[in-house]
Amino acid sequence: MTLHPKIDALTARIRDRSARTRGTYLERMRRAAEDGPRRAHLSCGNQAHAYAAMGEDKDRLAAHRAPNLGIVTAYNDMLSAHQPFERFPELIRDAAREAGGTAQVAGGVPAMCDGVTQGQPGMELSLFSRDVIAMAAGVALSHNTFDAAAYLGVCDKIVPGLVIAAATFGHIPAVFMPAGPMTSGLPNDEKAKVRQRFAKGEIDRDELMRAEMESYHGPGTCTFYGTANTNQMLMEFMGLHLPGASFVNPGTPLRDALTRAATARALAITALGNEYIPAAEVLDERAFVNGMVGLMATGGSTNLVLHLPAMARAAGILLEPQDFADISAVTPLMAKVYPNGLADVNHFHAAGGLAFMIGELLEAGLLHEDVQTIAGPGLERYTKEPTLREDTLIWGDGPDRSRNEKILRPVGDPFQATGGLQDLSGNLGSGIMKVSAVAPELHVVEAPARVFHDQEAVKEAFRAGEFTEDCVVVVRFQGPRANGMPELHALTPLLSVLLDRGLKVALVTDGRMSGASGKVPAALHVSPEAALGGPLAKLSDGDLIRVDAKAGQLEVLTDGALERDAASPDLSANTHGIGRELFELFRQCAGPATQGASPLLPSEGTP
Repeated sequence: MTLHPKIDALTARIRDRSARTRGTYLERMRRAAEDGPRRAHLSCGNQAHAYAAMGEDKDRLAAHRAPNLGIVTAYNDMLSAHQPFERFPELIRDAAREAGGTAQVAGGVPAMCDGVTQGQPGMELSLFSRDVIAMAAGVALSHNTFDAAAYLGVCDKIVPGLVIAAATFGHIPAVFMPAGPMTSGLPNDEKAKVRQRFAKGEIDRDELMRAEMESYHGPGTCTFYGTANTNQMLMEFMGLHLPGASFVNPGTPLRDALTRAATARALAITALGNEYIPAAEVLDERAFVNGMVGLMATGGSTNLVLHLPAMARAAGILLEPQDFADISAVTPLMAKVYPNGLADVNHFHAAGGLAFMIGELLEAGLLHEDVQTIAGPGLERYTKEPTLREDTLIWGDGPDRSRNEKILRPVGDPFQATGGLQDLSGNLGSGIMKVSAVAPELHVVEAPARVFHDQEAVKEAFRAGEFTEDCVVVVRFQGPRANGMPELHALTPLLSVLLDRGLKVALVTDGRMSGASGKVPAALHVSPEAALGGPLAKLSDGDLIRVDAKAGQLEVLTDGALERDAASPDLSANTHGIGRELFELFRQCAGPATQGASPLLPSEGTP
């Protein structure tokens, strides 16, 4: 299990680059930990307020001897993925009492659904909701009465925001408790075909609605391999879940048993016991490298290329785009889960899932085994699989082979030799492409530009029948400083139709797609963004653009194109309505996409 030399060298590079910021962060966490459990330092009045409603737990809380777990929950019943969290607090409180401790809901954090806001003004709040979540979790934990934190969150911005909070409160343990994916419904590829038929005008909205409801049909995470399920993979690869917890369906005995076990584990690893594991110790450079390897091996969401640098910065670790490219170059793509394939995450889990994949990657030396996790030292623990035996939760050896190689393959026989994401750079800036779902013949597109300032203009051009030739669709002024960097996933069905007509089409944007972005070759997160005068702001219709995922190039080939003045569109419509006026300061302060696009975290230095 010798570490791959390129993974070793990359980790050393990140460690050296981050030496100052990480050192400052760890010293701050050391000082916070030295103060000890904060409840001991509260006044009697402070404590009385904190325990007034705790009933049978009051005496145990006031005695200071039992660990107290703070629950930070993203529960709402508008998100199917988060609806199961409604019953988690009572389950956790009961499990905490059994373990000799206590648990309190410290606070709630917002959790918006990108599936609801796709193509709507509310999507312009989506990315920044990550930072609001981090802030809200900070408010929850500011009461300073908790020896550990339990984070309940699943979806797109929620987990990254909670990880930023966990790193900020890195002197206490952080245990993430997932809710699991919904059971399989209408297959995702059938749903995509229905969407394309609607885009062509072949079916009416009633038929589209029936298909969508059959696909998204019950509690749990959407079953395609988008950002939400990529988050769950990430938490397992980084050691913040219990082994095997990610893809167990909600409302099952095994799901409840894992939640109870996670509660007991969180109480066992506080500073009050003999196995203190603060979050700062888990969230080191090796954990983030492991997370990036998991992202590439699974063909995960492009959104995590935004979120991982932001999460890492909260822990004093500096990630750069080249880190993702270097990891992708040595990490094989082992999974085909929709939109990269026909299977959903339930099928992936049944085929061997994360336990098999982690075992294979460890054997190949592509993961750091010598990491700290909430389950204890060593990532080898995450090759184990949880089962219930006569109501007792046990972990046994995970699968040593894939149960379905159309979904999950071993390291030695992958779907492709390199990872699912490709870094792009050139005279148009830097960006990222999810290549795992893109046909090889579309990895290189060289065609004239069609330039738009929003996705609605693209839809209007499509409806008018303007796309009749190969083209590169440029949608600019969609970055964090312009309008909050919304996902442009509503373009996927339209551009897919053009591909089905035999056209070669690519998308270039300083905005985002989503983890559901599929077969359209899309250069995303292009930085510097157009709103800051980036090269995209200088393009015109007809400029020859080359998007080359094989060579990692993003270029305009037309002479003199970048010598033009930058376009300056009217963005005032993006500043108000559906809460957008509340986020003006966020837009003004957002960092570049290459560093996580956060308005909270410094772009250049001190963590």
